Amino acid sequence: MQASPQKKTLKLRKLPPSYSAVVMPFVLSILMTCIISAVSTAIGTGWTNGFVATWSYAWGVSWLVAFPSLLIVLPIVRRIVAAIVDQPVRP
Repeated sequence: MQASPQKKTLKLRKLPPSYSAVVMPFVLSILMTCIISAVSTAIGTGWTNGFVATWSYAWGVSWLVAFPSLLIVLPIVRRIVAAIVDQPVRP
């Protein structure tokens, strides 16, 4: 009977919780600008041969605007949501 080989996994260290205020808008801005710029580019130019080049440029520019914007706007959005949505009672 052969022993099963041990799986080697790469474990990355996680960032401390205090980084979530920057990491969340960072990831959100990447995903949202990727999707929106792809849709907008497809509507504007169609699925042409130069789509990827046009889309990647549009994505890069939109991300450069979106990330700092999210850093500024997110605290305001959190306050607005807290004013509209009842917060759960903590035990």
